[in-house]
Amino acid sequence: MLAQGLDVTAVAGLVSDATAAPSMHNAQPWRFRYATGSGTFALFADPGRVMPYADPTTRGLHIGCGAALLNLRVAVAHAGRNPVTALLPDPAVPELLATVRTGAPPAASPAAPPSAAPGAMAVLYPAIRDRHTSRYPYTGQEIPQDVRAALHNAAREEGAELAFLREPHLQAVLDLTRDAKGYDLMDADKSAETERWTRDAHTEAPTDGVPDYAFGPRKAAGGAPTRDFAGRTAHPGRPLADFEKHPRLALLSTAADEPADWLRAGQALERVLLLATLHGLVASFATQAVERPDLRWLLRDPLTGAGHAQMVLRLGYGPRGPSSPRRPVQEVLTIED
Repeated sequence: MLAQGLDVTAVAGLVSDATAAPSMHNAQPWRFRYATGSGTFALFADPGRVMPYADPTTRGLHIGCGAALLNLRVAVAHAGRNPVTALLPDPAVPELLATVRTGAPPAASPAAPPSAAPGAMAVLYPAIRDRHTSRYPYTGQEIPQDVRAALHNAAREEGAELAFLREPHLQAVLDLTRDAKGYDLMDADKSAETERWTRDAHTEAPTDGVPDYAFGPRKAAGGAPTRDFAGRTAHPGRPLADFEKHPRLALLSTAADEPADWLRAGQALERVLLLATLHGLVASFATQAVERPDLRWLLRDPLTGAGHAQMVLRLGYGPRGPSSPRRPVQEVLTIED
C-alpha cells in the first residue's frame, strides 16, 4: 500500500502512468517533483516545450498537463490511496500547475455520488496504457446513447461539458476546421513549428513528437476532420484511405477560460478518453480551429452561445492507434526529501 516516503520504483511507476497522457504534438510539456516527506507530487509546466505559434497562450500546454494530472490521480487511486489535488496552489509560481498528495483512502459516504466512491477512479486505470490516438478511418457504427451519456457525465465530473454535435452545429465545426487547416498551410511559421515536432522513426529513436508511423493514412475522401502531420512531405508507401463520411464529433468546453479552466479541461478530456477506451471506442483530435483565436469562439453552441471551446474530439469504432514515444521518466521526475 502507498504511504508517505514512497520508494523510487513506486514513484517512477506513478509518473510513468501520468506521462502516458496525450499532449499537443506529443510535446509532453510537463515536469514532476516528488517530496518524500509529505508524500506529495508537484506538476510543473516545462517552458522549453511551449509552442509560440500554435499555442501562444499556453492553453494547449495546460490541457496536456491536465491530462497527465488526471492519469496521476487515477494511478494513485489504483494504488489504494486518495489523490488530494490542488490546482495552481501558489500564484507566485505560475509554472506550478498542481499538487497531488497521496492521502489515506477516503471513507465511503452513503450521501456521496457513485463517482466519488472509493475506487471509482481506479476502474479507469487499465485504459491508461490502452489509450492511443487513432488517425485511421472509423466505421459507421453509432455510439450508443448510454455510452454518450457516460462520457458526458465523465466530463462533468471534472468541471467541463461534453456535447456530441448535431446539425447544423456539426457542419459549422467541420467547416471551421477545414478553414483553419487552410490557414495553417499558408502560415509558414506554424507549419515549421509542426514539422519540428514530427519524427522519422527510421532514422532516429524518438522520445517525443509525432512519429511517422502514427501519422495514419492520407485521406482520399470522407468528411472526417484529420490533421496530416506529414504536411507536404511525401512518405513512400504511405497508403490512401477513405475516411468516414459522417464523423462523430464532440465538443469539450468550460464555463470560463482561465488557466485553472484549461487544467480542468485537460482532466475532463483524459477522463473521457479513458472511459471511451474502456467502452471500445477510439479517438483523435480536430484542434485546428481551436488553435486560432479568430475561429475558436465560433465553435461554441450557436443556440446558446455558452461556454469556451477547449477541444474537438472525433470518436468512433475503428483500429487502435500505435503507441507514441514517451520521454524517459528520469528526464521529467525529480525526487526530494
